[in-house]
Amino acid sequence: MLDLCICQRRVRLMELVLYSICDALFSTYISKGINPRQESNSPAPLAMHFRPYFTFVIFGTFYLSALSVVSACRNHVREPPGFWLASLRNSTGTVTPLVSGPGLRKVRFEKGAAPIPITQAEKDELERTGYRYFDVTEDDLEAVFEERIAKGEVNLLATFPSGPTHQTQVKAIIAKLSQSNLQSDLAVLTAYNTRYYRSTTGASASNDLAAKLKTIAAAAPGTGGAISVKTVTHSFTMPSVVARIEGTSATSPIVIVGAHLDSINQSSPSSGRAPGADDDGTGCVNLIEAFRQLTAAGFKPTNSVEFHWYAGEEGGLLGSSAIAKSYASAGKTVRGMLQLDMTGYVKSGTTPVVGFITDYVDSSLTAFVKTLVPAYLTIGVGESKCGYGCSDHASWTSAGYPSVFPFESLFSNDNPNIHSTADTTSVRGFSFSHSLEFTKLAVAFIMELSLP
Repeated sequence: MLDLCICQRRVRLMELVLYSICDALFSTYISKGINPRQESNSPAPLAMHFRPYFTFVIFGTFYLSALSVVSACRNHVREPPGFWLASLRNSTGTVTPLVSGPGLRKVRFEKGAAPIPITQAEKDELERTGYRYFDVTEDDLEAVFEERIAKGEVNLLATFPSGPTHQTQVKAIIAKLSQSNLQSDLAVLTAYNTRYYRSTTGASASNDLAAKLKTIAAAAPGTGGAISVKTVTHSFTMPSVVARIEGTSATSPIVIVGAHLDSINQSSPSSGRAPGADDDGTGCVNLIEAFRQLTAAGFKPTNSVEFHWYAGEEGGLLGSSAIAKSYASAGKTVRGMLQLDMTGYVKSGTTPVVGFITDYVDSSLTAFVKTLVPAYLTIGVGESKCGYGCSDHASWTSAGYPSVFPFESLFSNDNPNIHSTADTTSVRGFSFSHSLEFTKLAVAFIMELSLP
């Protein structure tokens, strides 16, 4: 897959080649006494008079080629990751590692493909590329899915309401949502140098968030469902965070909303400044505010509701994979999972929409959540695809649970500043009011699916 810098180099190379050809052709015209900008009445061969048109064809061909490269970059079309890995190993003089061993990781780049063993050093380089993948070293969800299928635990025909049925209750909570809370909560998250999943500051971000959620829970009136907050440890430094509002029916499926708490600077993953304001600070604060207002209102669902802040999304969906696998192993049922990953950017000149991702999601759940937009939001709906391993919803889909992924825009119009020091709230196009719409959507999703 092509990363942006490779795209830019190729376009520049095309430009150089193009200019060289044009310069050579014009030099030929001049040496022959022909001005390609004027008609010629000389008795030169007919082909010579058509050379200006040949120049135009060559110019057009190279120009269209350059446009196709730029378009591919913008639409996240990239070269196969196997090419990148082969090139990396050739440049470092390394060979394919053994199938297993100390320090080895296993990654999968497409559904159904055999996992590829890589060294930790290669994994470090992989995190710089922007490829989407699952790290299946510890939690292979395709195997989990097959086990659940064999046990008859996967409902491939799950059904959902045809539209919203709790508008009075939902609108009462939505009216209390605060844009200023989003701003203050996000300021806290972006203040960490990085929330990289193998960093101590990433761990601090998780532990601090858990403490904040416990404070919010302690302020609840006590008339709603029992509230609990915990951290979930992993094999890496940063834990995930899970908050739960207990439902009145212990056997009913769980309703889950998720976001990923970790951030990354692809130029320097382990220590580079990675504010991660949009990716995925926005999704995180959407969940914090939804949790804050629901608990303050004494929300008492029938189905238990969980809020997940995952660690390790940028390292191959590690946190969500581990949690989805643990739920499958425990035989837990899930009514639906909604992922919020990037909700705060609107590209200049585009119309604000909820961009529903249509691949690696549950189509029936997606159709239902689309009906919530005109009922509760002030923006429209769009559709896009984002590919394999795009965000944490894919972990739940892979394990056989229904998931939905509403995105900040059409995927081709996403925030170009992510995974860098520039992913801040000050960039042109960042909008807290736009992100607030997704907080409304999270509240509507929770209430519509957890109330009787």
